[in-house]
Amino acid sequence: MNDNLAVTATEGRVGWLGRYWLPLFLLVWGIFNLLPWLAPLFMQIGWRGSGEALYLAYMPLCHQLPQRSYFLFGPQFSYSLAEIQAAWQMTDNPLVLRQFMGSPEMGWKVAWSDRMVSMYTGIWLWAALYWPLRERLKQLPFWGFVLLALPMLLDGGSHAVSDFAGISAGFRYHNEWLAALTNHAFPAAFYAGDAVVSFNAWIRLLTGLLFSLGAVWLGFPYLEKGLGTGGVEA
Repeated sequence: MNDNLAVTATEGRVGWLGRYWLPLFLLVWGIFNLLPWLAPLFMQIGWRGSGEALYLAYMPLCHQLPQRSYFLFGPQFSYSLAEIQAAWQMTDNPLVLRQFMGSPEMGWKVAWSDRMVSMYTGIWLWAALYWPLRERLKQLPFWGFVLLALPMLLDGGSHAVSDFAGISAGFRYHNEWLAALTNHAFPAAFYAGDAVVSFNAWIRLLTGLLFSLGAVWLGFPYLEKGLGTGGVEA
């Protein structure tokens, strides 16, 4: 009798999870995405301990380089490497640069970089769109995921290789190759650095969104099938 009750209770929990797994995911993932944005808020209102704890908690997930991060409560949404160096230290060392959280004059950086914002927030956005569209979708094949993930892999990989020459000296910092390719058709600020108007910032945003689209499109049908809620056909 007790065994039957236990089995029934387990089936009930599994059935509940099968029905509500996506809202639950959106809630938990939404909190996970919101917390990095609370770090600059806490710094701004004087809750430094809470703000610094969030920076520390998200540090293993992200390099937190300030010139590749968004800032809140300041005059600019992003700052160039030169502006960060002038306010912090004249260094290209990423281990030193990542320690700069901001200041009352410049505002405070979000606790992860622009690439992490686009990638992780993109997963939440595509997940929210997945449910109403799932009946009309076929599951993304693995090669499709590879194609959607490849731009971010190439962008992140080329940045990593470029940074070995120095953050402000590598080929992905000045993007002279792109300027030559486009015959300098765009303003100089588009080619160099990581500000929000730059090629580097735009490509990180785009590739992060493409990767997150592939992750949801490939992975969520498996989750739905595994939880016994049906899912789409491959």
